[in-house]
Amino acid sequence: MTTQTDLSRDDLAVLGRHDGEQRGYWDAKTADEVNLLLGAEDGLYHHHYGIGDFDPAVLTAAPQEREERILRELHRMETAQVGLILDELSDLPAGARGMDAGSGRGGTSFMIADRLGHRMDGVNFCGHHIAFAERVAKERGWDDKVGFHFANMVQTPFADGTFDFVVSNETTMCVDIHDAFREFARVIRPGGRYVAITWCRNDTVEDRSEASREIDEHYLCGMHKRSTYFEALAANGLVPYRVTRHTEEALPYWELRDQSRLRTGVEEPFLKGYREKSIDYLLIAAERV
Repeated sequence: MTTQTDLSRDDLAVLGRHDGEQRGYWDAKTADEVNLLLGAEDGLYHHHYGIGDFDPAVLTAAPQEREERILRELHRMETAQVGLILDELSDLPAGARGMDAGSGRGGTSFMIADRLGHRMDGVNFCGHHIAFAERVAKERGWDDKVGFHFANMVQTPFADGTFDFVVSNETTMCVDIHDAFREFARVIRPGGRYVAITWCRNDTVEDRSEASREIDEHYLCGMHKRSTYFEALAANGLVPYRVTRHTEEALPYWELRDQSRLRTGVEEPFLKGYREKSIDYLLIAAERV
């Protein structure tokens, strides 16, 4: 396996550090409140961001209630974001099998399984995330519908054509996009689907903005250009049938998180990037030919 010491800084940015620094980044985040506190109430622990407007009343709540209400709103917005993926899978027959590429602590997989009745296999290269998600699955009675596997999404243990669909929820900026789409196409059956939500560089505005650089440095990832997504999809037999931009819908989440004690400093570059349109927030749904 390639390690971070084998790669130059530029190489790491292109590869998303998924074999080195990116993996180490998540291995070290065992007590990240911004993920853990938000999911404690309903067992849906998300590792992605939210969409839609927030209730402005949370900002004028009494001091002893304000933070708790902000966190509930952030979690509601994150859960609403998964609804974009659910909409793209809702016409599949119950019992369809899907892979969650970069499954984190399981939030997206659990929602797909619980609300649509599909069987989910999450893949993730962070061991404590896998253990956490397995524990939640058992506690919530979801372990008969959802399983988790320690694997890199660009090299999974599954046979060709195993899945009816693959989803990736804000994870593709952590991997080489061509490697990922090649693997997704391999494990999706012909006629199956790939659904992604991602933030990406809007290269029709600027090839590489300062906001995108700051986000990459914060997460040790390598945000891809918007055009690269469609080049990689085409090269791997994945034909987009729906692409929707949710950049404006993504702004309120960051505006609210910037008011929370859990803000991490990445809020400002996301707000700047979305406002200046140098970063896009997209849903991409594609068919495997």
